[in-house]
Order: sequence, then structure tokens, then C-alpha cells
Amino acid sequence: MAGQTTAGQMTAGRNHPEKVVVVGGGIAGLAAAYRLRTLRQDVEITIIESAGRLGGKLRTRDLAGVSIDVGAEAFVTRNPAAVRLVEDLGLGGELVHPVLSAATVHAGGRTVALPRRTFLGLPANADEVRDLLSPAGTAKVAGERNLPPLHVDADPTAPDVSVGQVIGERFGRELVDRLVEPLLGGVYAGRADMLGLRATMAPLVAKEQTLTEAVDRVLGPPPDGPRPPVFGALRGGMARLVDELARRSLATIRLGLPVRALSRTRRGWRLEIGSAAAPEFLDADAVILAVPAPSARKLLEPVVPRASAAYGRVEVASMAVVSLALPPDAVLPEATGVLLAVGERHADGTPFTAKAFTFTSRKWGRPDGAPVQLRASVGRYGETETLHRDDDELVAAVLSDLRELTGVDVPPVERIVTRWGGGLPQYGVEHTAAVAAITDAVGRMPGLAVAGATLRGVGIPATIDSADAAASAIGAYLASRSGEISPPSGLVGE
Repeated sequence: MAGQTTAGQMTAGRNHPEKVVVVGGGIAGLAAAYRLRTLRQDVEITIIESAGRLGGKLRTRDLAGVSIDVGAEAFVTRNPAAVRLVEDLGLGGELVHPVLSAATVHAGGRTVALPRRTFLGLPANADEVRDLLSPAGTAKVAGERNLPPLHVDADPTAPDVSVGQVIGERFGRELVDRLVEPLLGGVYAGRADMLGLRATMAPLVAKEQTLTEAVDRVLGPPPDGPRPPVFGALRGGMARLVDELARRSLATIRLGLPVRALSRTRRGWRLEIGSAAAPEFLDADAVILAVPAPSARKLLEPVVPRASAAYGRVEVASMAVVSLALPPDAVLPEATGVLLAVGERHADGTPFTAKAFTFTSRKWGRPDGAPVQLRASVGRYGETETLHRDDDELVAAVLSDLRELTGVDVPPVERIVTRWGGGLPQYGVEHTAAVAAITDAVGRMPGLAVAGATLRGVGIPATIDSADAAASAIGAYLASRSGEISPPSGLVGE
């Protein structure tokens, strides 16, 4: 277009290429770098990662000769962001879906089929949970439809309400303990009484109505034919996604280097990286922070104190994944896995250690003669003692749980224990207000954006959404400096 300055002309005119530093090499940072590359082909992108590898909570390992994911193993397809990214990267042919869809839940001392038509444990009708709850609990669920409509202030800065409190009052505590909490524990490693309703179940509070009516609206009518797949994954593991994003971003990757400080300069930003004894300084036109809340709080404190304080209000949880390979002749139940309600105990009265099992070989299939693969998730917010056990103790406890739940009693041929410390943000009753403060404060800083699981949701698709928004904001900022377009008026990284 006549009179418009191209990225190449702008770069040449300024005698240096645009430089963007992405802090954090997890899925958020990698997706942001890739998306920025599609927007600004001439920009120099550097990804700084404190760990010795890329991927963050996406990590693929070899277990008994099979590639398995020891972090996030799949993504939901209801939000299409991950599927779109996979296809955009040319990996659509490697997309796989579960071969079996039959999860279970262990509650009230029994293992039953997980109700199908629910939204994070809230049923479309009481018949869905009749096998899981007592008659009184089922009646309480049925009666929710007759209650006055629920009103939750849609303003993200307004106080949120507790999931456990609201659902307990309207559907009964039995539903919270036996279904809602196990499902939320799998997503957030959190407690229903501490998580915010608007933060975790936003689609249900978009209109003033009963929660049963809201679930009906969100789920829609039952499909006439086969159900579309709920989950997707990549053949060979999530490392495929990590590697392709890194390759296609054309970024300079620097591993094992903590970012110690962030400051403003006349031209943009300066980052102090490496050791305190021998620091290195990087100058950049723009920065994308794609790190967990504690790290973001520290880096933003001197430059965007309001955003730093808001990040400081986000609690984080830790967990562990125990991956097991059993002999090929081991027989798991005909289910994709089992969730455990809080407070469930062995027959001898000792509490279960795992909060969930995924029967990987049942869920995704396995070649004939290959080891039987499964994994256990351990740890909820506040359960520090459980995670302090050493690997041998943790594996022994998980095997005891497996034996009690399924009758499978064989030693593993190989195992991997992967600990994820402090990496799971808790979407508490202050979360939406904290995120609103973060996005508003960061959005006022030229050349700065944030991304990650703290902002839009903890799953892979939501994290990709945050990365896309951050990359778009930085792309628009860089373009505005060259006169290509007007600066954006929206929020950065929202």
C-alpha cells in the first residue's frame, strides 16, 4: 500500500533488527515465539529458559521402550486452539484421540462409571449421578432446578464465590465431595472450597439462571451419532509439539539461564541473566513474560508493581506423576482410568495416596506385546507431606492404591517419578480480579506482554490462547513504532 512502511524497510532504517526476548520456554513461551514469527518475519527472537530443556510441563520420556508424557498428556478439543496449532504446524496427521472413553470414579467406597453429561461434575440431570450418590444426595441434585436463579457478578474485579460453597448449597455436599472435587483436583490440583466459581466455571455464570439450566445450555443437546472426541494428543508425545514450535519460531534458544532482573531503558528493555557473580545483559525492543506466577511477580516488581502485586495473589500447587510400565500380560480394568474422591480409604482405613489413575494403554491403545502403561497423579494444594516422600515410598504407595482399586498386583518393569513443584496456579476467589489487574497494568507498558497458565486457564489450549494474545500485542506494538498501524487499545496478554 502506498505510503506504508514495511517491516524490512523499518528494520533497515533503524540500522538494527527488532529484538524480542521471550522469558520462559514452556508451551506459552514457545507458542508466543512461533506466533510472533508469523507476524514479524524479520524480528530477532530469543527464548530464555532457566531449565536445561524446553517444554515446561510438556515433557516426553522413554519408559520401557515407549514414549510417554510425564506432564500434560493430552488437550481438550472443546477449545480448538491446540488442534488449530497442531494443524498449522503440519502435525495434523499425528493427532490421535482416545480409543476408549469410559472413565470411572471411586467414591463412597465404590468404583462407578463417571457420569457422561456433566460440566466439571455438575450434571445435566439427577439421573446422571444416581449411581454415584445416595438417594438423599440424588434428590438434592434434582431439586437444584427449582431453586431461584444464581446471580454471580460478571465483573472480573468483583469478589468471586467459592465453588465448594455454592455447589454444596445448591446441589449438596455429596456431589462436591464425590464428583466436583475429584474433577477439579485433576485440572487444578486444588480444593473446591478454595477455587472460584467464576474463575473455573465461567460459562455457567454467564446468565442468571439455575446451574442445572446453565449446564443444559453449555452442553447442548446429546449428539445423534457418536460423540466427538473430548481429548487429543500427538503420536510420539508432546515433545513433537515442543520441538516443532522451537524449530518454526526460528528463535535463538538459551537454556539453563535464569532471568534475574528486568528494567526499562530509553529504547526498550534490559534483562539481567545468568549468575549473580557473572551476569549478562540483554537489550530488547519488547519482552514477553511466559513464566509461572512467582517468577512473574519477582521480575515485574520494580517495573510494573501493580501487576507484580496481582501475581503475588495467585497461589500455586505442586504435584507428582508416577508413570509405570507393567508386564505385557497385566490386565487393567476396561476403563480409561479412575478418579478418587477426597477422603477415600483402603479397606484397612489408610488413606489413598493417588488422586487419579490414567490407564494409558486402555485410553490410547498399545501394540501387541508392549508393556502395559499407566500413570498416577499425586498431590493437591496443601498436601506437602505426601510429596515429601522419596520416589520409592511414593511408588510403593501408588502400587498399593492400584492393588486395592483394581486387583492388579504385579511389580512394574520400569517406573518414572516426575515432580512438578509450584507450577499449577490456583484459580481462587481472587483470581479473576488479579488477572484483570495484571492485564490492565501490563497493557499500559509499551513493549511488554505476559502469557501463561495463570491468565486464561491451565490447559494447553487456554495457554496457547494467552500466547497468541501476547504475540499479537507485541506484533502490534512493533508495527506501531514503524507507523504501520495504530497502537492497540486492548489489554496485553489477556
